[in-house]
Amino acid sequence: MSKRWIVALKVLAHAACLGPVVWLLWHLYLSVTSEPTALGPDPTHTVTFFTGRGTLRLLVITLAVTPVRRLIPKLIWLVRFRRLLGLYAFFYACLHLMTYVWLYAGFSWSAMVDDISQRRFITAGLAAWLMLVPLALTSTAWSIRKLGGKNWNRLHWLTYCAAIAGVVHYWWGVKSGVRTPMGITVVLAVLLLARPILAARQRSAPSVQRSA
Repeated sequence: MSKRWIVALKVLAHAACLGPVVWLLWHLYLSVTSEPTALGPDPTHTVTFFTGRGTLRLLVITLAVTPVRRLIPKLIWLVRFRRLLGLYAFFYACLHLMTYVWLYAGFSWSAMVDDISQRRFITAGLAAWLMLVPLALTSTAWSIRKLGGKNWNRLHWLTYCAAIAGVVHYWWGVKSGVRTPMGITVVLAVLLLARPILAARQRSAPSVQRSA
């Protein structure tokens, strides 16, 4: 794919990732100025759910890049979008965390410490965010050179761990009997299973070619 098309697709990717934030900010503005119900009866819950779901969706899309590239070699250019999508996932995760720190805990350290010790879904969510921090910090080309390709790849396996912790956070945060996290859970499970299967298929391909 030509460089011009890559640039155009990156512009679209930025727009797709930032579009929901623009929508959210606009509705926040409406809820403050003229339409109190623009974000529903519980705006804090709406913002929290919106940013958390956005984080998980972007994480899953980021994890899907490698399996899709292996299944369809012609789409190797997708790799160029993996870092961009991962950084947007971290951006949404930071918005999600800030929603809790500001709107729920009121910037109170004691309230946050109590919640972390007593509410397991907050512990899982915080663990997911902490795992994303080193991934965001090492997303530059300089970091890859300093760490070395193999070490960098090992570190970025944390993406899977963060996604799993995020899904656990989602399940523990909803009421018993609510099944809204099921969709993202199934998609993540498929991606987790696809990774070793595709890797084994790739390893066996050279031996099949040699025997032929």
